[in-house]
Amino acid sequence: MRSVLAGAFALALVAAPAFATDYVGGAVKSTDIAGKSVLTDANGMTLYIFDKDTAGVSNCYDTCAEKWPPLFADASAKAEGDFTIVDRTDGTKMWAYKSMPLYYWYEDTAAGETKGDGVGGVWHLAIE
Repeated sequence: MRSVLAGAFALALVAAPAFATDYVGGAVKSTDIAGKSVLTDANGMTLYIFDKDTAGVSNCYDTCAEKWPPLFADASAKAEGDFTIVDRTDGTKMWAYKSMPLYYWYEDTAAGETKGDGVGGVWHLAIE
């Protein structure tokens, strides 16, 4: 029984994301997920980029934004380093990394999940 518990504990340590660096007041973190420095929100939820976006422009609205919710920025948010603010056509603001807007995937339900990586061949992990 002890070896089963020890194995479960070791697996939990390997599988759980490890937080490294905070950005934009803690709204974004660099998290080690499977050996990659993946950007997540403050709660460890994975962030993604969309190949159909262009620098500083989000092209994900309506049904797309229901499945890929933007990482919204407060009206008072200020750009910081590689993190900038994108003005969306619906009047909201969202965070971008190296000018590429950041999104969540609606099927990721726990910190560290990466179910959205590769969806449709156009969605990818936001890698630092």
